[in-house]
Amino acid sequence: MFAAAADPEVWALHPARDRYQEPQFRAFFDSALASGSAFSIVDRQTNKIIGSSRYHGHDPAAREIEIGWTFLARPYWGGSYNAELKTLMLDHAFSFVDTVVFWVDETNWRSARAMEKIGGVRRAGLFTLALNGVVHRHLVFEIKKDARVV
Repeated sequence: MFAAAADPEVWALHPARDRYQEPQFRAFFDSALASGSAFSIVDRQTNKIIGSSRYHGHDPAAREIEIGWTFLARPYWGGSYNAELKTLMLDHAFSFVDTVVFWVDETNWRSARAMEKIGGVRRAGLFTLALNGVVHRHLVFEIKKDARVV
């Protein structure tokens, strides 16, 4: 998985821009494993790992969960890979929640555009989230089960 993540450009718009370095990626990867809800993304034609995504923050009372922490190797940007991945994850999530949210760093225009492409609707305002002790401002997009476009 590190081979897919070792490109600095993959992380250029993320709050943790140094994840292309192995020690920082290792911490990210270890937290993904510890979450119990992370997935490897595999190119079926080459059997190569091309990225990862995960679920986070399931709130049963609100019937809501986050999909995020997603990255794809650059050769897989702009095609159908992200939409296919999110479709599979949304299909599963909507079996037990009504709303899926996506936190996007306010400067990550690439992820914000990708959210709009799959039908994400931006919640009003900016939201803060601490990452390694540093507070970052985020946009939050949501997709509701009954209003799904993908």
